[in-house]
Amino acid sequence: MAQTTPNHTQSVVGWAAHDPSGKITPYIFKRRENGVNDVTIKILYCGICHTDIHHVKNDWGITMYPVVPGHEITGIITKVGSNVKNFKVGDRAAVGCLAAACMECEFCKDSQENYCDKIQFTYNGIFWDGSITYGGYSEMLVADYRFVVHVPENIAMDAAAPLLCAGITVFCPMKDNDLIDSPAKKRIGIVGLGGLGHVAVKFGKAFGHHVTVISTSPSKEKEAKELLGADEFILSTNAMQMQAGKRTLDFILDTVSAKHSLGPILELLKVNGTLSVVGAPEAPFELPSFPLIFGKRSVKGSMTGGMRETQEMMNVCGKYNITCNIEVIKPYQINEALDRLARNDVRYRFVIDIAGGARE
Repeated sequence: MAQTTPNHTQSVVGWAAHDPSGKITPYIFKRRENGVNDVTIKILYCGICHTDIHHVKNDWGITMYPVVPGHEITGIITKVGSNVKNFKVGDRAAVGCLAAACMECEFCKDSQENYCDKIQFTYNGIFWDGSITYGGYSEMLVADYRFVVHVPENIAMDAAAPLLCAGITVFCPMKDNDLIDSPAKKRIGIVGLGGLGHVAVKFGKAFGHHVTVISTSPSKEKEAKELLGADEFILSTNAMQMQAGKRTLDFILDTVSAKHSLGPILELLKVNGTLSVVGAPEAPFELPSFPLIFGKRSVKGSMTGGMRETQEMMNVCGKYNITCNIEVIKPYQINEALDRLARNDVRYRFVIDIAGGARE
């Protein structure tokens, strides 16, 4: 493992954390030359994900410093390798969480690269050449074209950036549970109204379902209904509302990354209902057995998505004009944004204007 190889000759301006303090500072590093399977992307925007906080602070004990975060990347292709298909110079392109996979296992062959045992991520991963991957908090990226998707022409590049993580993370469990093209409209619940949850509400409404937002924050009710079009709101700390909501939902998507019990949420599901978990709390979930047994309910997990699904998700967003609600910042504001994100003080996703503020 090395930070670079002799093929890493291109100097790039980026922003990195160098220790568990998590403070982000300007950082010049090297990227590889554009290979036969690569595209070079001028980065325009990069979303800030809650995962970035965990990595810069080494909360999970796996950070390789210096770490250049960022896996919600949109930009313009400036160079293509000789083996590249379906991309050309000038294309609007995006890169999400995935940088490499074995491309030979059953999951890769089925375009479920995100479940490959050898998956490597866009940052804090190990690429095929042994180098450490650096993410989208930078001016330019070289990426294997098989891990790049097109951005529809009708959606804004800044508001599209978080779709590469938040969007695909909530899209896949909806697809897995037949909620995208289902002729039978369902009653679905979304737990948490943050970066992931607000996109899930938009998908649910676009697909024609009855959407209920479940939150611990009373202030979120107005946002859920008036801003995002949710049909109902349940305050999960209100026993009467939770009781009234029992056995009313076909499917629930839990986006919350803080520790909480799944028991009360499961009680909201109908018999045979499914709870899909995409949040990643640092502490284990509380999962009582009775709500599972007495409701014949299922709990599933889901992690981002494969490349075919990611392009499908982007196309769906183009069809329904779905983007994220964002607050655009300059690179010098990254530390402030990370602090605010840790306090849930954003509606609903920070996006760094890389191209417009890289030299500030």
